[in-house]
Amino acid sequence: MGDVALLACPACGGTLVFHGQEDEGCVAWGRLRCGGCAEAWPVKRGLARLFREDAVRGTDRLMRVIYDGLPALHDPLTSVLTPLLQFVSEAKMRAAYLRRMELDSLRPTPDGTPLRVLEVGVGAGANLPLIRRELVSGQEVEVWGVDLSEGMLSRCQARLRKGSYPGVRLMMADGHSLPFPSGMFDRVLSVGGIGAYRDPAAGLRELARVAKPNTPVVVVDEQLDEARRPSLLQRAAFRAITFYTRDAHCPRELLPTRAADVLEEQVSTFFYCLRFRMPDAQATSITG
Repeated sequence: MGDVALLACPACGGTLVFHGQEDEGCVAWGRLRCGGCAEAWPVKRGLARLFREDAVRGTDRLMRVIYDGLPALHDPLTSVLTPLLQFVSEAKMRAAYLRRMELDSLRPTPDGTPLRVLEVGVGAGANLPLIRRELVSGQEVEVWGVDLSEGMLSRCQARLRKGSYPGVRLMMADGHSLPFPSGMFDRVLSVGGIGAYRDPAAGLRELARVAKPNTPVVVVDEQLDEARRPSLLQRAAFRAITFYTRDAHCPRELLPTRAADVLEEQVSTFFYCLRFRMPDAQATSITG
């Protein structure tokens, strides 16, 4: 329940208050009501739904339908098809982009504020064990995961029940309007989603907004690596995977204007990794 105080209304940024039923100290059923605009956000089956349904349209709605329709198949298919089509193991590909989060360099905050990692598009939680493995042994870190697919989040909830994943929080939210105050997270990750956003630039701005100054923000999605001379089969497979767009590429040109330390690289034949940081606004204004 203490986590509710950390959230921000996705409509106005106001403070939220929970009204409803709890389960072992966590929200279960009810509503999160904003003290600013009075908007009420439903909570069902332990998942807060912090998004407006009328804002989910175009490719956002299409991709949610697809992910809701195959939550049990997504991760197994990824494990099988990644080495088959890209000649690299899924684990190696994930490790390549997770190292850009610099999780091993996280240190306790001077004021004792918990360290927090955000994954937007957490899906069934395939990155959760890898994130935990990358952390310094004994380091206590909260991992917050958001997704628009209830089907995928249900699979993630099942993963959490089966394994030992302390400190993981899940909720439904729209990447265009994240339900968090600015500068809340020590690391931010988004995998396999930004290319299908109806407004990728807005999604990138939100990732930058919720990250603390100078912390790594890592974005991963589809881009065909022409340098690896993809075969006709790989080109056909890539086109099928990226059916939602004719221009699947790294959106470096859409980064916020103040983005710094930008690094773009391919982590596999089909996926790029884009890492950037947002400098401290006050320090930037002083140095000019």
